[in-house]
Amino acid sequence: MTSYQRLEVKDVGDAVVVGFVDRKILDAANIQQLGGELLSLVESKPEIRLVLDFSKVEFMSSAALGKLVSLEKKVKEKGGKIRLCHIRPEIFEVFQITNLHKVFGIHATQRDALASLG
Repeated sequence: MTSYQRLEVKDVGDAVVVGFVDRKILDAANIQQLGGELLSLVESKPEIRLVLDFSKVEFMSSAALGKLVSLEKKVKEKGGKIRLCHIRPEIFEVFQITNLHKVFGIHATQRDALASLG
């Protein structure tokens, strides 16, 4: 089992649910590490069904959004699916401003996100 410093990873059925350790995803080094951990998780499972749970995240930088976009592309390349859940209104607003709410399936609850994976 891989050990993660920035992520809390658990299998839920045939999906993987990822929570974030940090409340504020701002620091460039942490974002780089976070991106690396997410990428290695995606690389480890073909056709991954991934739910990113943002319930602990209070703030995230635009650099973190960039990592999410890269991750979404990698998941699709590998035939997988990605969903996001529990995004605070102030963070969701940034997704709307950048039109990323059209790129990601964003759900209120983890249960809804898991159900949307089909």
